Amino acid sequence: MEALLVLVGGGVGAVARYVLDGLVKSAAGKSFPWGTLTVNVLAAAVLGALHGAGAGTDVEALMGTGLCGALSTFSTFELDTVHLFQNGHHTRAAVYALGSLLLGFAVFLAFHGLLAHLT
Repeated sequence: MEALLVLVGGGVGAVARYVLDGLVKSAAGKSFPWGTLTVNVLAAAVLGALHGAGAGTDVEALMGTGLCGALSTFSTFELDTVHLFQNGHHTRAAVYALGSLLLGFAVFLAFHGLLAHLT
């Protein structure tokens, strides 16, 4: 049953990533990977909230492993960073890499703390 929940959540997460990334790129342009940053930070927020709320195994499978796993994308984050670096945007690549990690942790911890406090 958990594998089916992961499958469903993953399908929704993958489509959500595709749509959100496209919308953000359309609005912000393609000179900086705002779309990847957006989906990764959103997934960190959802995962932090789930863990903070003490979500059960089925919810973790559906929303955590499935939705957040497919919504977030470490490999695209790495590729975006390499592309920035290869295109001579060394400072931008460093800011993106470090900023993504720090922002992701901060958002995870904020939502985890908020939901842990509320539940």
